[in-house]
Amino acid sequence: MKSYNVDMLRQKATDIRRAQRVLAGYAALDKEGFLADDTVVSSAKYQLIVVAEAAQSICNHVAARVAERTPIGYGDCYLILGEQGVISPVLAERLAGMAKFRNLVVHQYGTIDDRRVFEIIRHDVQDLDLFLAAVSSFLGDELK
Repeated sequence: MKSYNVDMLRQKATDIRRAQRVLAGYAALDKEGFLADDTVVSSAKYQLIVVAEAAQSICNHVAARVAERTPIGYGDCYLILGEQGVISPVLAERLAGMAKFRNLVVHQYGTIDDRRVFEIIRHDVQDLDLFLAAVSSFLGDELK
């Protein structure tokens, strides 16, 4: 079996779960309440960056060992894991989209539609649960 840095993978999984808890609190707000509070919106954007970065670290680490190639870009590592059967191809596409959104948040912060941020925290963040479960299963439940 290939060597994985299980401690790092577990720490990144913990980072994702911690940020998800914060985002779940924001997702419980109604849309108008969320959009009216600049501090909440800013925090949600930051937490999305945290989950995206942590997931990216996990993805890059696993992809480098499974496929023995370096991803070309942020979203590419999810596509590699999809090709290798670590995650489903559908989930791979969704997570590649998350990686693109992360780039948008980081590099074009002022142009982000806050309504889209709300929709992501309401409907898309749970993709990370599927990602963690799939990677954990692939590694023999090492991330639990």
